[in-house]
Amino acid sequence: MGLRWLERTGTRAGHLARAGGRVLLDLALPPTCISCKGMVTTAGGLCGPCWNGLRHIERPYCERLGIPFAYETPERHLSVEAVTDPPDFDRARAAVLFGPVSQDLVHGLKYGDRLDLALPMARMMARVGSGLLAEAEVLVPVPLHALRLWRRRFNQSALLARHIARMSGTPVALDALTRRKATSSQVSLSRAERRANVAGAFHVPPARAAKIAGRRVVLVDDVFTTGATVAACARTLRRAGAARIDVLTFARVVDAI
Repeated sequence: MGLRWLERTGTRAGHLARAGGRVLLDLALPPTCISCKGMVTTAGGLCGPCWNGLRHIERPYCERLGIPFAYETPERHLSVEAVTDPPDFDRARAAVLFGPVSQDLVHGLKYGDRLDLALPMARMMARVGSGLLAEAEVLVPVPLHALRLWRRRFNQSALLARHIARMSGTPVALDALTRRKATSSQVSLSRAERRANVAGAFHVPPARAAKIAGRRVVLVDDVFTTGATVAACARTLRRAGAARIDVLTFARVVDAI
């Protein structure tokens, strides 16, 4: 009895010490907005203006492409794009539209070594992608070529996928999809040039094919721009036998709505 009491007392004391440490740290270094660096009440969050500056993607949206509709109609479930040019994947969802605040977060993670941004971004992705994740059997991040991974030292899509895996309980297969072609940057390329740039870039190694064959896959990336990269990945996963391929990204570039 005495030992259990001591253990409980020690546990409480540890919690109090950690809580006190956090209070002292917050007093010395007040938490700041992960976007604009303004002061906030909770670490790892956004201030009010930055949060309001994010354009969250909510229904109504195209059930196939995840593109938001300007207004809701009872019969409108698919966008014109999804009907006239069906994608290589089954469904796509994104947490927010690509804009000034979301761009800051994406670029901070990808180019600014702001690894702390991956968790709050992944939380938003897990919320909007809950329907996809409930049916998923494996998460697959869009891979970087080995040379780019060496230069950057991390794959932002893999970081997001790891956090989402912990939240959803869906396993992540980091090595199931590889990038065997060192493609040039997509930033300044047209839609057609992007498709040509990533053609044949991805590969499922034979030793990893069992992680994909017959599985419901959620492909994870930071930004959906034209869809060329995720489409190339989806075609590769489909050839490897994936039963279903959904796409989950943090931000989505869309035409004005």
